[in-house]
Amino acid sequence: MTQNIKNIDILCVGEVLVDFIGHQTNVLINNTKDYHRYLGGSPANVAMNTSRLGLQSIMIATVGNDGFGDYIFKKFEEINISTKHLKKTNLKNTSVIFISKSKGTPDFIPYRGADSEILEHQIPKELLLKTKIFHTTCFALSKQPAQTTILKKANEAFNLGCQLSIDLNYAKKLWNSQQEALTVIKEYCKFNPLIKISEDDMYRLFEKKLPHKEIFDFFHNQGVEIVCLTLGSHGVKLSKKGDDIITLPAIKVEKVIDTTGAGDAFWSGFLYAYINKKPIKQCLEIALKLAALKLQNIGRLPSNINIISELL
Repeated sequence: MTQNIKNIDILCVGEVLVDFIGHQTNVLINNTKDYHRYLGGSPANVAMNTSRLGLQSIMIATVGNDGFGDYIFKKFEEINISTKHLKKTNLKNTSVIFISKSKGTPDFIPYRGADSEILEHQIPKELLLKTKIFHTTCFALSKQPAQTTILKKANEAFNLGCQLSIDLNYAKKLWNSQQEALTVIKEYCKFNPLIKISEDDMYRLFEKKLPHKEIFDFFHNQGVEIVCLTLGSHGVKLSKKGDDIITLPAIKVEKVIDTTGAGDAFWSGFLYAYINKKPIKQCLEIALKLAALKLQNIGRLPSNINIISELL
């Protein structure tokens, strides 16, 4: 039997959206007058960032057969990410999110459409056999039919030897109920994913401020080995089951321009280092550098710099 060559570094499954990010800084959406359009969606950001870092990244997503869908295809082609696995649907419009520009967690309003229309045939077994990391988000899991598709394909990927990953970017307004979210999260945790969570996500999910150890124990008890907890300007903590917790400070940024996508930049750096078999502490250091770079730019990472040289 021939050995499958795993030549896809990261398979990102989930939402690709159009982000409208406000021009006015530190005001909520009700006081934001003007917006600028960006390609967005957490897994899409990870696919774009890791592709910039030289990894082979594939995006599986669905957009509407409309002007915003055309814009997304064009943007992906510009940054040399294959659109082969992007699907257009006539049933729903491309999903759009309006976001306030903020130095903290931004205010947002989602207008969801095609992003949840991810079907099983979009993630064939042949693709999973070639994949090293299968990555998704809590956002992608919040709505059917994507939820069923992703859970089923995550199980298949796990059984085929993929490392799973998830950004648990939980927001109450995206789910039918907190209980449904917890049930789905626990289901995904059975596959021992690399988990990225933020303090804000956990406060929203558990509806109270929990000690960090309690958060780590919750996920370890679900069968997860590595849990990464981002703390905004206070840095990051990582718990690997059975090891001491690693704590690192954030990199000082003189002027924070835009926080949108900083978590995605962080996780892109972490996965890049992880795939390159760096020690866990170094994975975190590279992740923090990429997040700091993102905080100084609006929208995605700038295309006019050599990102890898900035990280080393």
